[in-house]
Amino acid sequence: MAVTPWQFKFFDVSQVKLPDDESSFLSEPGNITSVVSGSESIFFGSSDGVVRILSQAFKVVRSFRAHDRGAINYMKQVPGTALLVTVAEDLSNEPVLKVWALDKLEKKTGIPRCQSTLTIHNGRKQFPISAFAALDDLSQLAVGFANGAVTVVRGDLIHDRGARQRTVFESEEPITGIEFREGNITTLYIATTGRILTLVISGRGQGQPAKSLDEYGCGVGCMAVDKTTRDVVVARNDAIYYYGQHGRGPPYTYDGEKKMIAVFKDYVVMVAPPKSNVMPRSNPLRALGIGGADDVFNTSTLTLLNTELRFVAHQEQISSQVKAVVSEWGDLFVLTMDGKIFRYHEKPFAQKLEMLYQRNLHLLAINMAQKAGLDSSQQNVILRKYGDYLYQKQDYDTAMQQYLKAIDNTEPSQVIRKFLDTQRIHNLIEYLEELHDHHKATSDHTTLLLNCYAKLKDVEKLEEFIKSPGDDLKFDLDTAISMCRQGGYYDQAAYLARKHGEHELVVDILIEDSKRYAEALAYIWRLEPEVAYFNLMKYATVLLEQCSQDTTQIFIDYYTGNFRPKKDAIVIPNAPASSGMGMGLGVASSAVQNLAALLPLPYMNTSALASPPSGEPKSTMSHAQVIETSTDEPPPEYKVPKPRTAFSAFVDHSQEFIVFLEACIKSDNLRDDDKVDLYTTLFEMYLHTASSKKNGERKSWEDKAKKLVEGKSNPIDTSNVLLLSHLSSFRDGTILVREQQGLHFDIFRSYTAAKDTQGAIRALRKYGPEEPALYPAALAYFTSDPDILAEAGDELDMVLKKIDEDGLMAPLQVIQTLSTNGVATMGMIKQYLSTTIERERQVIATNRRTIETFRSDTETKKLELQNLNSKPAVFQATRCKVCDRPLDLPVVHFLCKHSFHQRCLSVDEDVEDESVECPLCSGQNQTVRAIRKAQLESAERHDLFLDALKRGKDGLAVVSEWFGRGVMGVGAAE
Repeated sequence: MAVTPWQFKFFDVSQVKLPDDESSFLSEPGNITSVVSGSESIFFGSSDGVVRILSQAFKVVRSFRAHDRGAINYMKQVPGTALLVTVAEDLSNEPVLKVWALDKLEKKTGIPRCQSTLTIHNGRKQFPISAFAALDDLSQLAVGFANGAVTVVRGDLIHDRGARQRTVFESEEPITGIEFREGNITTLYIATTGRILTLVISGRGQGQPAKSLDEYGCGVGCMAVDKTTRDVVVARNDAIYYYGQHGRGPPYTYDGEKKMIAVFKDYVVMVAPPKSNVMPRSNPLRALGIGGADDVFNTSTLTLLNTELRFVAHQEQISSQVKAVVSEWGDLFVLTMDGKIFRYHEKPFAQKLEMLYQRNLHLLAINMAQKAGLDSSQQNVILRKYGDYLYQKQDYDTAMQQYLKAIDNTEPSQVIRKFLDTQRIHNLIEYLEELHDHHKATSDHTTLLLNCYAKLKDVEKLEEFIKSPGDDLKFDLDTAISMCRQGGYYDQAAYLARKHGEHELVVDILIEDSKRYAEALAYIWRLEPEVAYFNLMKYATVLLEQCSQDTTQIFIDYYTGNFRPKKDAIVIPNAPASSGMGMGLGVASSAVQNLAALLPLPYMNTSALASPPSGEPKSTMSHAQVIETSTDEPPPEYKVPKPRTAFSAFVDHSQEFIVFLEACIKSDNLRDDDKVDLYTTLFEMYLHTASSKKNGERKSWEDKAKKLVEGKSNPIDTSNVLLLSHLSSFRDGTILVREQQGLHFDIFRSYTAAKDTQGAIRALRKYGPEEPALYPAALAYFTSDPDILAEAGDELDMVLKKIDEDGLMAPLQVIQTLSTNGVATMGMIKQYLSTTIERERQVIATNRRTIETFRSDTETKKLELQNLNSKPAVFQATRCKVCDRPLDLPVVHFLCKHSFHQRCLSVDEDVEDESVECPLCSGQNQTVRAIRKAQLESAERHDLFLDALKRGKDGLAVVSEWFGRGVMGVGAAE
């Protein structure tokens, strides 16, 4: 995979300035032998064994002599700790390794404490170290020598608990690189000048010989580890290679000699040595800005390469050779041979994106954003910019793909406005559909999409959109239905409404738009009772107009409590007759067949679905037919509405209304108030129908009306029957009802109104004994006209006699009645008046005698009371009224002239003398007291007085009686 020639300046370069008094160690040629970084510091090892530590401010915060002999050629800083490993060597002795605790200082010398010291063995062969690697916990270290040997050190060097050394690999080729790969097993990657090998040093497979991964080696410093992926990176002149757990991965071609590599963030840092005159003119690096043979010989080329995305993030010519490359504080630092330190600081991601935008490298920007882990909203910004770029290039299809990818964080109007042109309507449809799939569409988007379908007349796409699978609705239902109706797609609108349970809309579409009344009624018949009732009442008038018989039947079923929603069954042609379809299935009507187009198969009853017999051609569901099927299940329970709620629906449909009323009357469990409504209305409808018929047909309807009100169980109110009969001139009904209801007075008055004197006399003789009020009315009628009076004859005397005997009228009332018209003469009522006057005189005389008697008795009682209170009483009794023996002291005399022995009275000692009562008179006295008490109590009961006044015929007599009881006395008022 070749690296593309994309080259950018993603890094800002600056030279680090050290204080003059501290930078001298850098400028000395050959003084710095190793450089490492870690724990917020950079460590410099020198040829004289001294370690110098630089802080972030690039000041030497500490320097100490780590080794007395030899140069510190290798160091390792343990990340996250204050431990530093130094390896010093001189060819006269074996290399020495020390572990330093930088946070622990010796009290005497002030230098860091040396945790452990170890001499590294190489079979007593004095060869320089060419590679060094260590695990982060320092449990294992590997040292490669120029003679091809690799020594592994195991132990606890941090706490100086001893260590074991073993030569694990020997080769004739010098070791150029060593790296560890940790995991379930610890693998040591070994690079020589001719091979790349792996050696398992712990875990499963330990002890096996080294395994060769590649027959090509690498130079010293050209092996590194990518800590993110734990892959080993090897640089050769032709390419960069990655070695993972399972071997070598794909190479990244990048020609050119490499002196040193390192891994920094997502980049491979490469250092190329100075060029020579023998470099061919066809050098591929020339395309990346590297000059030819005229460059100075001591310059180095620093390249930061992103191998995954295949671009050069930074490339620079350095005027001196590079000594070391380290990274710390998020930056890359390069130390040159002449003692200069350069800082490479990566530009902010936004600046890098702007650089890519300027060169229209949007795909690379998207890949970089994904690699950097930017959230989807930030990535979508790049996608939108890429889409805008493609749109400007008029690559509308590819631009739309970018907009679709960024749909979650894009304002839809920004994209929609670009594609409103008719020529780009397909792109617009694609975007709107994606909006709906992501549930980001508004009602306006749904409207626009459906308008686009309508403009293209693409019914197939429209149906695919509205029939999208799943229960999760991805568009505004009301808007979609409304737009389908406006565009004339009534079937699709009905399908949508049906699928989502909008039953009212389905019926509305079928009636208002499609004018398919039979299908609308069939649909209503398949709904649950409450929903069916609502839709039936809403469209009752139009349904009765178009489908009168079926609509009347559904009204009857519902209002009689027998409404049972119809079911559908799917029938596949060529199904065997014995499969159970023959039981209870009727012939499918055309309305039901058409309705099947609106019913998605999941919504229909498939319990009766027939399977085709074996050996016959299999029928598809597309050829299936829908037929009505009935079940034996009881009707569902629902609240049956009052019949009067349906009356208004049958306006101008009198015959259907009569059928409905007759069916409701025959139903069971009819409430009394409903009976009144039904019978009254049906009676009226019979009379209304009869009034529009002639002769025999009229008689037939009148007989129905008469039969309806016959019998004592007729629930129709009398006044209603009479009123309706009068309005329809139905005389038979009037007479029948009056006789049934005992309305004798009305019958009599009907004769008098017609001046039918003989009929009035017959009614009076027939109903008079039961209806006394007829006599006063007859008196007024007979004396209303001379002709009537003459025709009545002796009936007037009979009437006067009856009135007098039963006290139906007062004499004064009789006189006033007779004098109203001046028809009757004194001779006609002479006998009545004389009899009445004589009786009144006798009553007056009797009353006067009674008054005189009461007055005499009252005076006598008053005189007795006065004598008792003012005159002495003489007691002459000689015998006791109890024992009938002669009286002897002590004797008790009562004012009632009764005397007793004191002993015969049996009076308790604690009873006062005033309370002693005559035994002979006590009973009479108690009776008087009880009567008086009752009078006082009744005087307080004004309700009883009022009730008696209402029931009494003679009000004055009642008042007099209660006045005597004291109801109007002072005591009662109090």
